[in-house]
Amino acid sequence: MTYCCGILVRDGLVMIADTRTNAGLDNVSTFRKLHVFEKKGRHAFSIASAGNLSVTQNVLHLVHTGLENPITKKSERLEDMTDMFAAAQLIGRAVNKVEKNYAEAFEQANLKFEICFLFGGQIKGAGPRLFMIYAAGNFIECTPDAPFLQIGEHKYGKPILDRAVNYDTDLYDALKIGLISMDSTIKSNLGVGLPIDIAITRSGALEYETKHRIDASDTYFRDLRERWSAALRSAHMGIPRPQYGEEK
Repeated sequence: MTYCCGILVRDGLVMIADTRTNAGLDNVSTFRKLHVFEKKGRHAFSIASAGNLSVTQNVLHLVHTGLENPITKKSERLEDMTDMFAAAQLIGRAVNKVEKNYAEAFEQANLKFEICFLFGGQIKGAGPRLFMIYAAGNFIECTPDAPFLQIGEHKYGKPILDRAVNYDTDLYDALKIGLISMDSTIKSNLGVGLPIDIAITRSGALEYETKHRIDASDTYFRDLRERWSAALRSAHMGIPRPQYGEEK
């Protein structure tokens, strides 16, 4: 019951997440799923989460307060990491620890351990990177060949990203396309909804130049939704009608 995407282009990183956690007929609730950790001049991290809310909160708590490295036996925090890959490993270990702590309780309740994270950002001396971390603690990294990753209800928003985004896309064009992707998902799935949180960091800038929440009153997002709907109608009207029935 969420949709989050990260788009990694040459200019930087865009992170977008909705906030819906429940969408019953008479019970709609929201909670922040995009979390930013930054120390100006040193690092700029962001984590978007999908899955069981109590589990994601436990994982975020562990990476913030510290988790023992199995090799060095020293406690490590996300804010202290000096390499993005190692930071992704830390989050993976936190996922493993939380799963181990609650495995028996989840089994007794007949619940699946479903959780997924997008982790992106940059550390001084290196460019931005983006990872998807799974429930098993393993992860994959975004590459220029496929410059975006998604978690949650991703199928409705994926086609626009597939068609419109590449590694050389302008940073704020990537944001625009990501918001169209989010709007398409909101339009087709009750489990995804406003407000939307966004975070943007530019390559080489160890801070987020944009951190913003988009709600129903946001004039740009309303205009984007209307323009995209109108553009789709115009596009399909501009394509000739099928002539298959006229072949006889």
